[in-house]
Amino acid sequence: MTKIRRMNNLLKADGRTLIVAMDHGSNAGAPHGLVDPGETISKVKAGGADAVIVNYGVAKKFAKELAGLGLILRMDLSPSLLGQGHASTLIYGVEQALEVAADAVIINAGPGTGVEEITHPNLAKIAAECSRWGIPVIAEPSPGGFDSDPEIRTLENISLASRIACELGADMIKTIYKPGFERVVQDCFVPVVVLGGSKTNDYQAFLASIKEAIDAGAAGVAIGRNIWGYEDPTKMTKALAIIVHENKTVDDAMAILRG
Repeated sequence: MTKIRRMNNLLKADGRTLIVAMDHGSNAGAPHGLVDPGETISKVKAGGADAVIVNYGVAKKFAKELAGLGLILRMDLSPSLLGQGHASTLIYGVEQALEVAADAVIINAGPGTGVEEITHPNLAKIAAECSRWGIPVIAEPSPGGFDSDPEIRTLENISLASRIACELGADMIKTIYKPGFERVVQDCFVPVVVLGGSKTNDYQAFLASIKEAIDAGAAGVAIGRNIWGYEDPTKMTKALAIIVHENKTVDDAMAILRG
């Protein structure tokens, strides 16, 4: 199988994708909404998710529930809630991706002292290995690394981090949205999707930021806590799907949440 065929399992005919990130368990345990991964997978699939990001254990245990979704395997381990630092550790290789029939793999990266020395070589290594097997690599570049200081996450630094990830061989970028996101899209030569960030209860503002990202050229979203942490993950997935794939308005999406 080539990268093109696997990428088509993630990006739909409109060139966009709605990815649900469910990989938080490897650093946060079992947060509300991820206690039963199989149940959550079924709910987001019913809402129209195109793909999910999961850890190796979930990919092995819930293969039946994952059928019909693009499968993105997390390859690295970020510091746990009790850990320190901002650099993620590479723990899996292409063999594990092939074992669970992953459509792509994902890995953290980012410029910054104490982080880039570890994460950039990891990204380059995985990109080279996966290229030989036709497996796309999604980079998750964050200035300063995983869970870094918000002050370092400027538009300029996000663009820098994303472009470096492209140069190291990433086939898709998952990164932080900021106003002026057109610059990030312009500076990358692969599709860029936006992450959802921290859990919020301001759903109008959250959906508005997603709409702005899509209008700025994002190829979709890769959102976790604001989908599976919502009271009805199926509804939130549907609301996001009509923004991503149907160019609907925030009011249209809010109507789904209220329905």
